Amino acid sequence: MRFRTGIAVVVAACLLATGATDAAPASSSRVRTFVYRSSTGAERKAYLVLPAWYGPERHPAIPVVTSPHGRGVDGAYNLRFWGDLPTRGGFALVSPDGQGRRLPLYSWGYRGQIDDLARMPELAGRAYPWLTLDRTRVFAIGDSMGGQEVLLLAARRGPRLAGVAALDPVTDMAARYRRWFVTPGEAALPAKARVEFGDSPDRIPAAYAERSPASFVDAIAHSGVHLQLWWSHRDAIVTDQSIQTGAFVERLRRRAPSAPVQEIVGYWQHAHEMHPETQLPAVLACFGLLPTAGVRVPAYAAAGSGTIRELPPAPSRKPVALSRAFCGRAGR
Repeated sequence: MRFRTGIAVVVAACLLATGATDAAPASSSRVRTFVYRSSTGAERKAYLVLPAWYGPERHPAIPVVTSPHGRGVDGAYNLRFWGDLPTRGGFALVSPDGQGRRLPLYSWGYRGQIDDLARMPELAGRAYPWLTLDRTRVFAIGDSMGGQEVLLLAARRGPRLAGVAALDPVTDMAARYRRWFVTPGEAALPAKARVEFGDSPDRIPAAYAERSPASFVDAIAHSGVHLQLWWSHRDAIVTDQSIQTGAFVERLRRRAPSAPVQEIVGYWQHAHEMHPETQLPAVLACFGLLPTAGVRVPAYAAAGSGTIRELPPAPSRKPVALSRAFCGRAGR
């Protein structure tokens, strides 16, 4: 079935599909779906977005990006952050619904979910045998809970990842659990976490540590994966970003000073920078998945550590052209 309306309608239609199906949104990227069996045994759906020109009759090897969604939403919702970037960049995107230990939309770095993420390129190839992926250019990009999960994916030895971008992630789940009680709008999350994890961090600290990228700093620092870490001073969701992503980056650099890591610190609202009209094109351009020409970023200053610090927003400050210096060691 083909749809020629906007991406939101295509995504809604995908939610009703079963098996492997396809749709062509007006955004000029084609959305296909496939069903996979998660680590828990539950059947889940994944969304494969391909350039509009890519299909059974024309399928050269292309890079692939796995993008896990944020908490409380599914893989279809995650597509709205990508628009037609797969066509603009000539890469495949896989956005799975995911599955936690108990909760389908609140996986929070569950080990089985990370196993499933590692298999996404293979699962997409099984669903569409003509799909040809460049296995030397496999990337993982996610925001919020998705950012947490791509960092945990980087800690694994199995998948060969060319690059990982974590935007607005949580790196210490126990600390975040405690902050939920004083964060507006987050009052329901501790109870959900106790269901998903098994109890509170005071009672089962190891379960929370297992899902925290901070527990795997050494593995991530020495993984060789090109890593972008984006966090904001104005994040009203992950309100303790200075002790989440900020402290995490400092620990990475202490463990491996020459690791290909770039930190970008700014003033956006939670998840606002992961969008085709804001800074997601810069993320992709730094990984070589999008041409740098025409990509602009907020005015910034480069710190001595290599950190990019966005200048405080002001009417007189205009966006500037993306340069390779912005990407730092994480650029490809």
